[in-house]
Amino acid sequence: MTTNYLSRRNLLKYSAGAIATGVVTTKVGSHLAIAEAAPAKDEITPDKALQELMDGNDRFVKTKRRNPNQSLTRLHEIAKGQKPFASILGCADSRVPSEIVFDQGLGDLFVCRIAGNIATPQQVGSLEFGSLILGSKLILVLGHERCGAVEAALKGGSVPGRIGSLIDAIKPNLENPKQKSGDRLENACKSNILAQIEILKSSSVLSELIKAEKLKIVGGYYDLDTGRVSPVS
Repeated sequence: MTTNYLSRRNLLKYSAGAIATGVVTTKVGSHLAIAEAAPAKDEITPDKALQELMDGNDRFVKTKRRNPNQSLTRLHEIAKGQKPFASILGCADSRVPSEIVFDQGLGDLFVCRIAGNIATPQQVGSLEFGSLILGSKLILVLGHERCGAVEAALKGGSVPGRIGSLIDAIKPNLENPKQKSGDRLENACKSNILAQIEILKSSSVLSELIKAEKLKIVGGYYDLDTGRVSPVS
């Protein structure tokens, strides 16, 4: 983001509204501004946002993608601002591109990707911005089948460079009493998804939006063999 694309006037308007719901954003106001609202879908609720994603994934699985919002017209439409209806905290795995697997287009999704789909402070901050400032109604933590980062955390051992920082962030999340039977790696991937959801919910910004029913945070598990995203709870 650069200030060339930001409107300080709109930031003040959004910050005032956020404070009214108990979200403190005064520190944001002096350094950040909100992108001018881009044309978007009709006013959408968190539940509708989730349904939109699941419908798109169903089209993807059935090879009936519509490839929406990918025209030159759409490109020009959102050039001066964005208003994504949903956010994705996903793995950096090249086989799980969010816009494709959910059949969405330009300006529809606010996507944060990192190996192991972990909620680092920087990822949390990005998703706070996407929800509070840009108006995203949903955060989907998207893990996937046979995640290499989670598998590495299960195996343990030393790794070079800063790869270990990813593994260290995942290790505490591998023990979940709800996930005992079945495939060990799949259970670990799902346990990690649930742990990241809890980290996001501990954000004061996101928790206030949830209380105001302006945001929902959910988990999804992507099957590499079928392309299907199933809920994780």
